[in-house]
Amino acid sequence: MRLHWITLITVFMVVDLPDISAAEGKPENIWPSTAPQETDNIGEEQATPSKPGQKQVLRISNVSTPTLQFYPAPKDKNTGTTIVVCPGGGYNILAFDLEGTEVCEWLNTIGVNAVLLKYRVPRRAGLPPYHAPLQDAQRTLSITRARAKQWGIAEDRIGILGFSAGGNLAAMAALKYNQRNYDEIDAIDEISCRPDFAVLVYPAYLVKDGKLVPEVQVTKDTPPMFMAHAYNDGVTPESSVLLWLALKRTGVPAEMHITETGGHGYGLRKSASNSHRWPQRCEQWMRERGLLGKM
Repeated sequence: MRLHWITLITVFMVVDLPDISAAEGKPENIWPSTAPQETDNIGEEQATPSKPGQKQVLRISNVSTPTLQFYPAPKDKNTGTTIVVCPGGGYNILAFDLEGTEVCEWLNTIGVNAVLLKYRVPRRAGLPPYHAPLQDAQRTLSITRARAKQWGIAEDRIGILGFSAGGNLAAMAALKYNQRNYDEIDAIDEISCRPDFAVLVYPAYLVKDGKLVPEVQVTKDTPPMFMAHAYNDGVTPESSVLLWLALKRTGVPAEMHITETGGHGYGLRKSASNSHRWPQRCEQWMRERGLLGKM
């Protein structure tokens, strides 16, 4: 449930979260101690730049301590809308600049605040690929809503955006908000983790054998979604198409853009394809939904 500001004062007294360093653009841990069910020794976290000849991407691996980083929109542009950004990487690594920092910087230019989520990777043995990342995303959405007054954002305009595996994560956060993927640990977890909208860019792992996977259950309360994909994406565009159809049949507002070319993993970077124009279309969608007006 959502809490009024008077109640939130109690939340910050009870929960030992770090100071508001995120407002200064510094990463902060999203869990007060060890993340839930985090027992595997996956090795030291690593940030690996691209090798010569590879696409220029900063790859982060072995994340066991998830963090969030707040990117505030300029005060003269701030719409109050905020988006949690989930980089992709197959639930094995995080494409941290291509589908993370660059996206946050773009959102700021249109007056949208961003929260960059560094969620846990690689996949944890014996669990669904999205299991630990969904815990991190749900917690981050609740923290973001709890920080609305301090960060100068609107608590009813908090969305989630993801690419590839991050698009899968954003979809799961939008579909599974009514059940925490972990046992509540403090008062922060009493605050709603439902995103008010979701943006899925070439989302992965939503279909199998031509059908939506069982985890994808759309209801009339599922938040509105925007989707972008390429026809020639090796990670099948059916993920977007079949989800869009499910949203349509259920009466959930949704917009989808499929370009003929573009492939996979392009982020916001320009190419010969029209696929890189999805940010302008997404901006227009947000504007039409009233997400880019002043608070």
